[in-house]
Amino acid sequence: MTTHQDLNWTTPKAVLERLHKRWNTGTYLTQLADGTPWEPVEIPLRGPKAGDITRHYDHVLAWTESWAPTAHPHLRIGYRRLGGRLVGVNNVPARVRIDDRDDLWRLLGVTPTVTRYQTLLTSAREALPELIDWMTGHPMQVLQREADWPRLQDTIRWITDYHGPAVYLRQLDVPGVDTKFIERHRAILTTLLEQCLPEDRVNAEAVRTDFAARFRFLRKPAYLRFRLLDGASVAGFRELTVRADEFAAPPPGITTVYVVENETTYLAFPDQPHSIVIHGGGYAVTQLSALTWLHGTRLVYWGDLDTHGFTILDRLRRAFPHTRSILMNRNVLLEHRGQWVKEDTPTHLPLGTLTPDEADAYDSLVYGEFGPNVRLEQERVRFHLLEEALNGLR
Repeated sequence: MTTHQDLNWTTPKAVLERLHKRWNTGTYLTQLADGTPWEPVEIPLRGPKAGDITRHYDHVLAWTESWAPTAHPHLRIGYRRLGGRLVGVNNVPARVRIDDRDDLWRLLGVTPTVTRYQTLLTSAREALPELIDWMTGHPMQVLQREADWPRLQDTIRWITDYHGPAVYLRQLDVPGVDTKFIERHRAILTTLLEQCLPEDRVNAEAVRTDFAARFRFLRKPAYLRFRLLDGASVAGFRELTVRADEFAAPPPGITTVYVVENETTYLAFPDQPHSIVIHGGGYAVTQLSALTWLHGTRLVYWGDLDTHGFTILDRLRRAFPHTRSILMNRNVLLEHRGQWVKEDTPTHLPLGTLTPDEADAYDSLVYGEFGPNVRLEQERVRFHLLEEALNGLR
């Protein structure tokens, strides 16, 4: 059974959907906020042709009645003449027009939403006028965060007003705001602070996802854990965990530094003269780059025999080109076939600092020479091989 919808004539529902789609872009609220004079909105209607009156009279009548002015008090409906000698001349809807903003708000059912948006704008003009341009250009994002907006605004006000020494985010003192709130709203706070703060208050070199670094808050310090291997101690301790930024010089008499990944291997590492061993912690090994005194030591790295182990070695060697590796070659890999496991998310980055032996092993893993995703974890390597490698270094 044919309906006027089947005939592809514009329905009131279709017009409403079109207006809602434009509303959702924020265009109407942006024009309201920036003072753009209202221009009436006019939408042409696709309706019946002259021949439809005879072929689909009932549908023409139903469609025309669906546009009755009494059913659409917020629209002005314009008409055109349709018909001729055989069926007579009829006036049918041809266009609809919205004459003012209030009619549009009522038609869309958004009057309370518009009022709330204007209230947020008024508050910002009084408390934080630097936000107005962004709020004007992104009204729907403001409304999406309507419940949290006062706290977001107060957080930005506190940060922009604060000019004391660097503090931790925990010290930000705004009612109802804690570090979890900041983390949950990190992206929008980052965007808004970049609008409000002068350039010298934003660390452009820090990634946008590192909120503390980008806005010059104190960050949780990096810690390094190490053991002395030659029987010596520091203040009576043979093992210490220290802040990386305070590890400004090696313990007295230390000339060799070993870096290993596995904690048990770290704890069991054999005694070595004038040496310490550092627990690397995977990609956290890049924290060692702050220890400039490592340039004056012999630096030896031992990691997992997998693609990420070689990538970590490459990163360490970029900071300290003299870094040597042990037990990271094809022979060690093949001697432990029965100990291989699967590497979950292998990488295949080009690594420019590897030695020929290291690159040979890395390439064999990347290209699956021994099977897909082969991995030999450090703790699975036979311990006597470590002892032999250390003897070889001596």
